[in-house]
Amino acid sequence: MLSIRLARNGAKKRPFYHIVVSENDRIPTGRALEVLGFVNPIATAGEVVRIDAEKAKAWIGKGAQPSKSVKDLFKKHHIL
Repeated sequence: MLSIRLARNGAKKRPFYHIVVSENDRIPTGRALEVLGFVNPIATAGEVVRIDAEKAKAWIGKGAQPSKSVKDLFKKHHIL
């Protein structure tokens, strides 16, 4: 089963998350099928969130299930 979830990157105490599509049995930092965007929660200037809405809708149409945090992001940015 496919899931859309956050994959953590960045340095210690400086989180940066990629929104990725991956299989459930893979580890969150493992290889992703596709990267849909990013979240930078500690950004003071510039983009905090970038999501490719077309790709996200296409993957949801193919049966990918977003995690709770990703679902909240999608609702906030009017993708779902």
